[in-house]
Amino acid sequence: MGLDITLFMADWEKLSAIPVENRVRALDDTTWPPELDGEYPQRYELAGGWLWPPDRESAWCAEYDFPTTTGGYSPHARAGDAWDDIRLLVDASVREAIDAFLVGLIWNANPADDPAPTGGGGFFPPATDRGLLRVLLVCPPEAVTGKARAWKRAVSHLDVLREPFAAECEGWAGRPDTFEDFTALLREWGAVITAAARRSWGLVGLP
Repeated sequence: MGLDITLFMADWEKLSAIPVENRVRALDDTTWPPELDGEYPQRYELAGGWLWPPDRESAWCAEYDFPTTTGGYSPHARAGDAWDDIRLLVDASVREAIDAFLVGLIWNANPADDPAPTGGGGFFPPATDRGLLRVLLVCPPEAVTGKARAWKRAVSHLDVLREPFAAECEGWAGRPDTFEDFTALLREWGAVITAAARRSWGLVGLP
């Protein structure tokens, strides 16, 4: 069994009001309430890939269902590795935009700088806290805003990645199967970032 990812967008102000050690559980319990006892929440609304609680108007978080990954984390990691392979083969303006968009989501220039193991600067407990579920990514609203701007610059240039992808990634294990798979996942992250930026919310990825 590989690592999964559950991605939430959340109202940072509401999440900030919850004690640090309870924030991860609060996100999980909002989408999968304990009273459902493992049953899929059929009464919840799935709209645009987002799973919303029944009272959507007062909801403070929603879970995103990646239709191209079936919940697995490995496609995201493979896409991040593919970008690392090809980024120096594209023009600087495109590279800078996609770097700014993907860093902290599925790619890090320096994995040691990943905000998730440190709990997003203390917003969540660090991964070293035993007994607490670690986070895979933390993207606060101010970072989401910058990524939304970067995505607007990058999205029209995705096709220029086709040749570099074919040269460096196509057919290699540990990379997306096809260029279309690669860009489909990037576009999904673009949709996620756009939705969160529209609300001035942040993103949290849990295993």
